[in-house]
Amino acid sequence: MRGRFFDQGGMFSYIHTERRIPTKHPLREVRELVREVLKELSHTFGRLYSQEGRPSIPPEQLLSALLLQVFYSIRSERQLMEQLDYNLLFRWFVGCRRTIRSGMRQFSLRTGNAFKKAMCSKASWLSFSLMRR
Repeated sequence: MRGRFFDQGGMFSYIHTERRIPTKHPLREVRELVREVLKELSHTFGRLYSQEGRPSIPPEQLLSALLLQVFYSIRSERQLMEQLDYNLLFRWFVGCRRTIRSGMRQFSLRTGNAFKKAMCSKASWLSFSLMRR
């Protein structure tokens, strides 16, 4: 079952995360573009997931996290999870408010690899759509 995507940034701190990220930071524009493209792909994501079972990590969050891995040359998914655990900028970009272990559950190598295999064409469509803009 596909997990629903809710931007959880407001619950992370008493000071809203939006105010903590500099207004001129380059990831602000990238985040807007990524959100637009992911919104277009949302219907496609919905068809890939079963309506039964435990909700998964939202594909929007997974793809956003994988983009950060590419942008910042993070060598492994374990290091990516470590960054998401304490880097406020990364958490803001992905849209998670809680600790990764409770909020995004365990985005382990197993789930990451399975996701990459299943979403390969969607990820390439995301990158193609971003480059067109």
